[in-house]
Amino acid sequence: MEFPQQQKPAGDGKIVYPPGVKEITDKISNDEVVKRLKMVVKTYMDMDQDSEEEKQQYLGLALHLASEFFLRNPNKDVRLLVACCLADIFRIYAPEAPYTSHDKLKDIFLFITRQLKGLEDTKSPQFNRYFYLLENLAWVKSYNICFELEDCNEIFIQLFKTLFSVINNSHNQKVQLHMMDLMSSIIMEGDGVTQELLDTILINLIPAHKNLNKQAYDLAKTLLKRTVQTIETCIANFFNQVLVMGKSSVSDLSEHVFDLIQELFAIDPMLLTSVMPQLEFKLKSNDGEERLAVVRLLAKLFGAKDSELASQNRPLWQCFLGRFNDIHVPVRLECVKFASHCLMNHPDLARDLTEYLKVRSHDPEEAIRHDVIVTIINAGKKDLNLVNDQLLGFVRERTLDKRWRVRKEAMMGLAQLYKKYCLHHEAGKESALKISWIKDKLLHIYYQNSIDDKLLVEKIFAQYMVPHSLDTEEKMKCLYYLYACLDTNAVKALNEMWKCQNMLRGLVKELLDLHKLPVSEANNTSEESQDFMKKFNQVLGEDEKLRAQLEMLISPTCSCKQAEVCVVRSRSYFSIVMNRKDLLKNVSYQTLN
Repeated sequence: MEFPQQQKPAGDGKIVYPPGVKEITDKISNDEVVKRLKMVVKTYMDMDQDSEEEKQQYLGLALHLASEFFLRNPNKDVRLLVACCLADIFRIYAPEAPYTSHDKLKDIFLFITRQLKGLEDTKSPQFNRYFYLLENLAWVKSYNICFELEDCNEIFIQLFKTLFSVINNSHNQKVQLHMMDLMSSIIMEGDGVTQELLDTILINLIPAHKNLNKQAYDLAKTLLKRTVQTIETCIANFFNQVLVMGKSSVSDLSEHVFDLIQELFAIDPMLLTSVMPQLEFKLKSNDGEERLAVVRLLAKLFGAKDSELASQNRPLWQCFLGRFNDIHVPVRLECVKFASHCLMNHPDLARDLTEYLKVRSHDPEEAIRHDVIVTIINAGKKDLNLVNDQLLGFVRERTLDKRWRVRKEAMMGLAQLYKKYCLHHEAGKESALKISWIKDKLLHIYYQNSIDDKLLVEKIFAQYMVPHSLDTEEKMKCLYYLYACLDTNAVKALNEMWKCQNMLRGLVKELLDLHKLPVSEANNTSEESQDFMKKFNQVLGEDEKLRAQLEMLISPTCSCKQAEVCVVRSRSYFSIVMNRKDLLKNVSYQTLN
């Protein structure tokens, strides 16, 4: 657009005012200036583009209203009225403004932009005028005149910053729509979006800013959605410079690139069409920490509930899966943690994940093997159909892991699945049949040499297989069904467990009986005992209440509810004197069976 020659007012250059409006100069009071300007505003509001005679008549007034007296006026009401006049002047004289000086146009639009800050207070008596100003500018697309100015970017940046700063939850949909129209026209009809202007939009997506002003975030999100076809190239260029070329100095937002990618993907994946190949490049970085950051980002993108990224970008998905075998332990760990969300949100990807989880279930790192189990069990607890037989098989294998922490997680996880789907039948007979092997497998572990394994099996039996919290009749039905369905080795294990528990009850009873004897007769029995047994024996001798609780626990008539009360009381007595609680816990678990 070429700027025309400066238009000259008709006649001798004298300023013509609307009927009834006296001259407006710096010689009159502010109140009088406001009074006369209101009449001028009304005149311009009533004019349209076809009013050729009036346009020529009031041209001098239009030029006068852009003078320093008005643009630098300290009175807020004067500035607002002048801004409304100028907005109408751009509407009436469109597409060619009466102002031909680039510097003057810049001053005018920066002036108008400053007045838009008044939109912030919706309860202000002048808010309707501020709204009229915004509506007029958006409808006419007045700011598009600035495209021909060399430093138009400064104007646009100030405009965007102003609108994002003033928007709040008191604004209605019309205000938001006009803001959107004003900004989107600048993006879509210009030659491109500079990095500085892009930053004014993207900064609202950063978590700290997003939480500070949710309305600004929503405005930025809607703006990006509307302008996706235009702005995508600018976004790609930004990420290319930061991710590939390493030019972090191009933007103050460079340190937030991964947060921005996650937000942009949630808004519209089309915004990142050209960015995804750059992430594939970063996944192959020689820097382990850099790979970890990219893996964390992609885990969120692939794992998001409605994400179709894995099917739409198979090369990136395959490259991401390759990080399950990364040399850097934290990267492998992050991949395993991601698998849980992926299984829950995208069951169709289970086949792709199975082979990689299989390898990681044998990972040399204990933490990774542990998290493989957690991943599979969490998905299974949500819906058993999310985990196939192979995945459950990996958990089954880890019940024999060399590390106690891994074995415990595997055993407890299987026990939880058994209780949910076999005991409570939450997903029907088919699901119960799918994991019917769990009860046998857990009891087989009782044959292991580790006392920890044996005690955990006893705990699982009392809490998950035949829960002690059930009523007596229900508990007996549960035990009958379980015993009838166990395989031969599981039955032997269960019988052995009961045998050991009964033997321990007998030993505790003998110990309690010894405390009923004179001190001289009872002392020689503990000389060769282990240290903790010596301490336990000492406590029993000193605490009559504790002995009473244990007497109740080992009694054949003790019910589960009575046992629970005894356990709580015994633990409170015992913990006051002893730091080690292991023996008491063991006795409690066995008694509850």
